[in-house]
Amino acid sequence: MGEAVRVDHISYVYPDGTVGLKEATLTIQEGEFLAFIGQNGSGKTTLSKNISGLLKPTTGDVWVFGRNTKEAPMSELATLVGYIFQNPDHQLFNQTVYDEIAYGPRNLKLPEEEVEERVTEAMRIVGLDESYREKHPFFLSKGLRQRVAIASILAMRPKVIIVDEPTTGQDFRQSIDIMDFLTMLNREHGHTIIIITHDMPIVAKYAERTVAMADGRILLDGPTREVFAQAEVLARANIKPPQITRLAQRLGDLGVPPSVLSIEEMANLIESAVRGGG
Repeated sequence: MGEAVRVDHISYVYPDGTVGLKEATLTIQEGEFLAFIGQNGSGKTTLSKNISGLLKPTTGDVWVFGRNTKEAPMSELATLVGYIFQNPDHQLFNQTVYDEIAYGPRNLKLPEEEVEERVTEAMRIVGLDESYREKHPFFLSKGLRQRVAIASILAMRPKVIIVDEPTTGQDFRQSIDIMDFLTMLNREHGHTIIIITHDMPIVAKYAERTVAMADGRILLDGPTREVFAQAEVLARANIKPPQITRLAQRLGDLGVPPSVLSIEEMANLIESAVRGGG
């Protein structure tokens, strides 16, 4: 796997003077599944939009599969990076599910036969039955609207997919469904997945790598287990690791490692300790 994204010392200043990013640098490899975490205003969404090309760095450069986002046309960037907004309604505007998913490929001036092929493929991948083709997206549940939004991105066949707050407004079962779906896109279809989220248990369960941000800067970047183990650094950014991880860190004097990510892992540690003590 090669390099998918390279962010090279970028800063971003909004038109009103607000500084959104300060000297951010990171590299993302093809096939990674990572999370951007941080409080509101930390810079995680600004960073994501710079990666997708929706925003252009004020200073520094972003390279996506070797293309500088300042130079590449949006039509090309859209085939490399797809951005799914927190509210799917912000990107749905066509009268039917079919036209919504077909919109991007048609903008690429593809033959209608290929448009049909891409729509059918995207609907199959996201699990939308053919019976939805002529339905109005706004009459569907939020979970299904989110799948239509994802399908519209998949129809562009991007290599990187950024999802803003994938579990917001979803119940537990819906959250697991959408995250399992993103995992499937990552493992079975090879997409690089970036999620922007405040949901730390979801990060612990699904993200292999985590980037923690505060005040427009990257504070931590590494395997999720290692990032969550650094409680003092996270505290400075008002980021709380998952509850089970915080419990493990309070039990450090008993030999519990500070990087526990799940209840199952904690239970196994306790069981091993009991057996060893017996």
